[in-house]
Amino acid sequence: MKKASHISLSLSVFVTATFVTADAYATHSWANYHWGRTTNPLPLELGDNVAANWDANLTLAASDWNISDMLDTAVVAGKSNPRTCKPTSGRAEICNAKYGNTGWLGIAQIWISGDHITQGVVKLNDTYFNTTKYNTNAWRNLVTCQEIGHIFGLGHQDENFSNPPLGTCMDYTDPDPTPNQHPNQHDYDMLAEIYTHLDSVNSYILSDGTDGGGKGGGKGGKGKPLDIDWNNPSEWGRRVSEHIYERDLGNGNKVMTDVFWVEGRGNSHNR
Repeated sequence: MKKASHISLSLSVFVTATFVTADAYATHSWANYHWGRTTNPLPLELGDNVAANWDANLTLAASDWNISDMLDTAVVAGKSNPRTCKPTSGRAEICNAKYGNTGWLGIAQIWISGDHITQGVVKLNDTYFNTTKYNTNAWRNLVTCQEIGHIFGLGHQDENFSNPPLGTCMDYTDPDPTPNQHPNQHDYDMLAEIYTHLDSVNSYILSDGTDGGGKGGGKGGKGKPLDIDWNNPSEWGRRVSEHIYERDLGNGNKVMTDVFWVEGRGNSHNR
């Protein structure tokens, strides 16, 4: 009887460990979305439209993500008004402003043509970051890192706010963001999986006007309506999950929006 009990206990521990490992290391690419590039690493420019008190967070996030062999991001002068944070073809614009009591700390939006990302924006909402709860470097680092991660085509490793943190900014956490301020090895492994293949076109465009020698860089957003207010959630399109929206622009083009909700908003907490 003791031997049987021992076998049963061992099996239980093995099954539990297997589920924990599978949950923590599940694939977390955002569909098949990625930047087109004919060579690696991806030299994506991040337009700096943030205030001085956000510069260190943006610089840290870019540095953290550049640990990946697949990325060679550069923080460059921004080209957008932070309030509207309109996209620039072939790059990402990073913005902060008081966007109001929207219910979100940050959002990432990517413009898609087929599976290729052609431009993106990140918005960081000072309406909440100026409050006692969120006005910390740890919260700023987590949200900045996560939203920029979405710009590369990454999803979340975990979306449960209540379980132990995974030590990655691609993990939801509350109330203490301290363990989740940076990417982890699984994020870098996922980027390697996403970007190992090469494309026949480059969808990025550098500040000097080059796209690395490919064709069609960043043109997937052509024909998008110019009068869309991307700060207005009603313009984000259909809600496809608790935190993702899809706006169809026609002809194989669309805009995907990923929302980082504040505590208790968006039904995004698995409590």
